[in-house]
Parts: sequence; structure tokens; C-alpha cells
Amino acid sequence: MKALVAEKAADRSLQDLHFAEVPVPTPAEHEVLIKVHAAGLNPVDYKIVEGGVSAWQYPHILGLDVAGEIVGVGQGGAWYVGDRVSGHGDLTKNGYFAEYVTAPTYELAKIPDSVSYEVAASALCGALTAYEAIERKANFANVNTVLVHAGAGGVGSIAIQLAKLHGCKVFTTVSSSKYDYVKQLAPDAIVNYQTEDVDKELVDLTGGLGVDLIIDTVGKKEAELDLRRLAYNGRLVTIVDVPSLDNVPMFDRGLGMDVVNLGGAHLSGNPYQQADLGRMNAEMLELIANGDVKPLIEKVIPFDQIIDGLTAIKNHEVVGKLVAKID
Repeated sequence: MKALVAEKAADRSLQDLHFAEVPVPTPAEHEVLIKVHAAGLNPVDYKIVEGGVSAWQYPHILGLDVAGEIVGVGQGGAWYVGDRVSGHGDLTKNGYFAEYVTAPTYELAKIPDSVSYEVAASALCGALTAYEAIERKANFANVNTVLVHAGAGGVGSIAIQLAKLHGCKVFTTVSSSKYDYVKQLAPDAIVNYQTEDVDKELVDLTGGLGVDLIIDTVGKKEAELDLRRLAYNGRLVTIVDVPSLDNVPMFDRGLGMDVVNLGGAHLSGNPYQQADLGRMNAEMLELIANGDVKPLIEKVIPFDQIIDGLTAIKNHEVVGKLVAKID
């Protein structure tokens, strides 16, 4: 079968990757064999190539998000040949940019009949990160205002929609070039961080109270600023890095902080947390099937254009989600 691989450990750029013929894998216990119909492309796909992963064996197949049809079943589990499924994989193992792949059953969810393979593949890495931030880490019992950074991104665009489903006032930050794109998500306020003072705008938007919940998708420096933007009893959920808490009055202001590491569940050794990857996947697919969340696919590309697609993502030429169709 054909797969996109890094041939050796020295392959540390997208230009080093190539398509190769590799054997069709055999599912182990509690795994299934999937004929891939679509695969989602994510920034992490090129970042782990450039950074390297010590656990990889070579040639290593790339790709973390898969949607397809089960064509083989290992021992154990209640999955059947013909089931339409999707899942978000373990970056330390062989990935999903291939014609056939094996996947552990705990990460899988059945794709509703009304949801295409392409849409299912688009609703994994970024969407499930947003889902975990909003539906697992945040507590909306006392939340009126939410700030989602980078609202045009794969995580931010889903987080805005999920937060709005909770009935909150949702603010987001974007660059000038993505301002119009974010309008379709109907946040209550859009702050252009390139032309506006984010702190001042948030003071005005919250009447000086601060924001109840902030989803940081940017990085440590922004998260440190966010801790000072929170309201009393406010909470920061960060998905990139942990900010320094030095000189932050966490106790005095009753502040809280959570960290999202979606793929870390694979390596946790905790079967309940591993299975939650599948539960969150199923819950997200139900929201999409019901029309409550839009997946926002920008383009579906052929399998042999994945390297070009990842290059476009790296160069910030993509707004929305890229999905590769594999026939």
C-alpha cells in the first residue's frame, strides 16, 4: 500500500518526506484495520517532523487524524467490518497518511450516517482539543464571558462555537487578514490584536471585571498576560504551554488554571482517559450531525498533495481545515 513516510531519523523537513510502498498492517488485540477514506491535516503534523520523536521506528508513517471503514478486526472489542469510524492517533506510533492503517479501538467513534468521511476527519485534532478545553476542563456554572484566542484557527474556531452553545458572551482575538473569516462564527466581539490594544478592549467589554474563562491557543507569553485578564474566580485553560505563576495573586483572586494535552491520553496508561478520546470524538460528531457545530473545511485535497497541504499550513496560507481524500 502507499503511505507518506519519513524514511530515517535524519528526515526533519517536509521536503524529506516521500510516498512509499509499505506492507498493509495487521490489527493486534483491541485494534482494527481501517481502509482510509480521509485524513485531517494539522500543524502538529509538520512540527513533529521538524522536532523528531525518539520513539519512532523507520520508515515512520505520518498523520494523526483518520476517517474510514473497518475492514479487519483484532481480538476483543465490539467493532465490526463495515463500521464507519474516525479517530485521533498516538504521535509516537505509525500514523494515518496511508491507504490502510491500524488503530486502537478506544480512540474510535462511529461516524453518523449524515456525516461524510471528510467532515469526520476534519473534527479530530483541533476540534477535540477545543472540546476537551470547553467540555472537560472548563466549569460553566459561574461563567458569563469567554475569551478564545486565535479564533480563526482549528482549535479556536471550534472553541468559539462550543462556548456559544453554553450561552456565554464570547470574545476572540484575530489578525487583520482573518477578521472577516471569524465573523461567520458570530462571536460577540472580535479584537484585532494587530491594530487594537487587547487589554483595553477586554476591560471595556467586561466593564472592568475581567474575563471569566480564557482559552489560550497561542503560547506561554500570552498565557501569562491572560492570567492578569481574568475576573475574580476566573479560569485559564492553556493548550500550548504553562505560564509562570510568579507574582500572580492566584489565591487572592480565586484563579484557576488547566492544561490540555489531548494526545497525552494515549501514553497515560489510564484506560478511562484513553477511552475518553473515543467518547469526546462521538460527542463532537453528534454536535456536527445535529448542526450545532460547523467543521469549517477550507479545502479537500488529493492524497498525493499532503506535503503541499502541510507546507501551506506551515506558511500560514490556510484558514480553516485541510483534509486529504484517499481513494
